[in-house]
Amino acid sequence: MNLPSHLLEQAVEDFAKLPGVGKRTALRYVLHLLKQDKGELMKWSATIAKLSEDIKYCSTCFAISEDAVCTICSNPSRDRSTICVIEDIRDLIAVENTSQYHGTYHVLGGIISPINGIGPMDLNIEPLIKRVEAGEIKEIIMAMPSTMEGDTTNFYLFKKLSPFNLTMSTLSRGVSVGDELQYADEVTLGQSILLRVPYESSVIRK
Repeated sequence: MNLPSHLLEQAVEDFAKLPGVGKRTALRYVLHLLKQDKGELMKWSATIAKLSEDIKYCSTCFAISEDAVCTICSNPSRDRSTICVIEDIRDLIAVENTSQYHGTYHVLGGIISPINGIGPMDLNIEPLIKRVEAGEIKEIIMAMPSTMEGDTTNFYLFKKLSPFNLTMSTLSRGVSVGDELQYADEVTLGQSILLRVPYESSVIRK
């Protein structure tokens, strides 16, 4: 793409690094920003800079936070005896939007996927085990995607956590096989949480 300005070209290149954004879309975004009031553009730029400077990861559950401990983990009204284990922050948002879950979370930061070079050591699994070892946890809800990689991750977690005196459950199959949580509608996802089943039962049915 031949552009009349090096700065314009660089901006397009940077925007094109975003997921699902090609160079034509990136150019449209950049040209839109150039039409904005300078004050608004500086405000937008400052917000992006603050993301880099101020966003942290919760020291307990690894969710995105502005503080050392996120608002969910620090909320005394949440059920600290239950942990919903999820792939990433998008799944946390999806589950929270159902208003059907009142426990805490643990963000793995991905799922086991040998084909992509992602193994258990690349995920936040050891910190989860340490939370369970502390003795307060009674139930682990494994809310992985209904995919082969998600099932592999569920099974690995089940094997690692089986020695503990825990209830281990997984989402009921209201969430279709092959679906990711972030794309499930709130009603279906909410019902899948409320009607969760023991993990052993989900394995037997397969």
